[in-house]
Amino acid sequence: MTSRWRQTTISRVFVPFLLLAILWGQGCKKSKSPGQAKPPAQEKDALRKSTVIFDIDGGRVMNPDVWNPFVPGSRLDQGFHQAVIEPLFLLNYESGDLIPWLGTSFEHDRDLTTWTLRIRESIEWSDGEAFDADDVVFTVRMLLDNAPELLYSASLDTWIERVEKVDGLTVRFHLKKPNPRFQLDYWSVKIWGGPNIVPQHVWEGQDPTTFKNYDPAKGWPVFTGPYTLENANATEFVYVRNEDWWGAKSGWKPLPNPKRLVWTWYGPEETRAASMANGELDSLMDISYGAFQTLQMRNPRIIAWSKEPPYAWLDPCPRTLEVNHTVEPWDDKDMRWALNFAVNRDEIVRIAYENTTLASRHFFPAYPPLNRLVNLLDEAALYDKFPVMKHDPREAKRIIESKGYKLNRNGYYEKGGEELALLITTHEAFIEKQRIAQVLVEQFQAIGINATTRNEAGSTWQDNFQFGRFEARMAWHATGSINEPWSSMDTMSNRWIVPVGERAQYNGWRWDNQDYSDLVDRIGVLPLGDPSIDELFVQAMEIWLEELPVIPITQAKKLIPFDTSHWTGWPSKENNYIHSPTWWQSTHLILHHLEPAVR
Repeated sequence: MTSRWRQTTISRVFVPFLLLAILWGQGCKKSKSPGQAKPPAQEKDALRKSTVIFDIDGGRVMNPDVWNPFVPGSRLDQGFHQAVIEPLFLLNYESGDLIPWLGTSFEHDRDLTTWTLRIRESIEWSDGEAFDADDVVFTVRMLLDNAPELLYSASLDTWIERVEKVDGLTVRFHLKKPNPRFQLDYWSVKIWGGPNIVPQHVWEGQDPTTFKNYDPAKGWPVFTGPYTLENANATEFVYVRNEDWWGAKSGWKPLPNPKRLVWTWYGPEETRAASMANGELDSLMDISYGAFQTLQMRNPRIIAWSKEPPYAWLDPCPRTLEVNHTVEPWDDKDMRWALNFAVNRDEIVRIAYENTTLASRHFFPAYPPLNRLVNLLDEAALYDKFPVMKHDPREAKRIIESKGYKLNRNGYYEKGGEELALLITTHEAFIEKQRIAQVLVEQFQAIGINATTRNEAGSTWQDNFQFGRFEARMAWHATGSINEPWSSMDTMSNRWIVPVGERAQYNGWRWDNQDYSDLVDRIGVLPLGDPSIDELFVQAMEIWLEELPVIPITQAKKLIPFDTSHWTGWPSKENNYIHSPTWWQSTHLILHHLEPAVR
């Protein structure tokens, strides 16, 4: 056994016992959140009853004074887009419906090149100024004028020819080419979030590539949500309810019940779980199966998406092993297939996930509309020709040896005096991906690849991907599709490729295949559900399977505990009004469903 194998195996056995000790023993003593003064007991109890406390999804926030949603590296998951920035529309995964929010309708003409947005009446920014068509037009033009520097700008610039104000509550988009997904992909919180509208009266005259949008004395950031920022630091963000929120004033929706929201970061999984056991978290980011079971032992009022194992919700971002196509030897499709044959997905599901998810043969989430498409690949016998799910270490070694590698005295393949190595980087906050990477390291080591894994700070990890400064990573970035194929497929189009050292909006792997990209472009202009999409999809997937630019590993599960001790109304399979991730912008709907547990 290697020391790395012993280390990761011991951690899997030891951590649940450590967590149990923390929850039941001295580790259960309550601690103050960072930067929090200790109020008298009565005051503290009243404050807790009016406060909802969320776990921060992505770990500590390195730039807590940056509230510009468009600059690369900015954060939104610390409550910013869940409570402060409101979207135009929300896509409800559970019903399939588009929920109007700041927008009331978004209609297209017959040829799908003109889209007309209608805005809800009586919307106000948090400083009392009116939200109207001028703000929408200003925001979109600002993004187009600063492509590709700002987030979403390059993607929007691909589609939008011009945008115009029709009247105070109507905006018209003229596209460069037909796009049946224009509303779905950009303005409906299809996955996590999307381009957000900013107030012209605050942003006009600012440089949007450097503007922080933060000045507490001026009440910045200014947005339309029912909460405003009270204070912020790297590990805690506090928001207070805006009693003059436009939605309540106009009679559209009542004020949400919580008067105060806190997003906080406690650290590793065992610390975060202990904090929930102590009543210091109402919503906890995705945790392991064993940690959830331990939590429920400590507090039976803690629930998840379902009442039965595996308790989890199926996330739309399947997990993929992603290599840099500008780094040898992983620019060679045969070597990528060697990696694939070394992967034992069933072992990953068993060890890393404790059997709470499924192995994955595609980069699509296993949702019914997409399963139908993937099944077409079976009908075309493509999975017979390209056996992605086959675990075959002998074939992996045969491929490596065919490239001129030989085993050295350390048991690793070597060529030209250089060992065959692979560094897999992971996001420091995401234990799920770290566990997958640990198992992959063992599997690659077993066939003679000197594989290692390293955690990186979230912003560093993401920057390294976009700038092409990585060798391999455990991630989920070939995502976007929910009910149609184009969005995820387009992430691998060569139209997104920029040189290493420049920031890529998509296709940070820099896979370059013109035939695949042409087929994706043809799908992109067809109406949703067009029957000709199926054949084009199969043709593109034959190219993709042969090249295997990213390696599908597992479907993604999200086991999200909610503590009902203080608040009820959390989404679940039984209370199925919206999907459960609280780091998405769809959290706005969750906030409006929460009720105090004790009145």
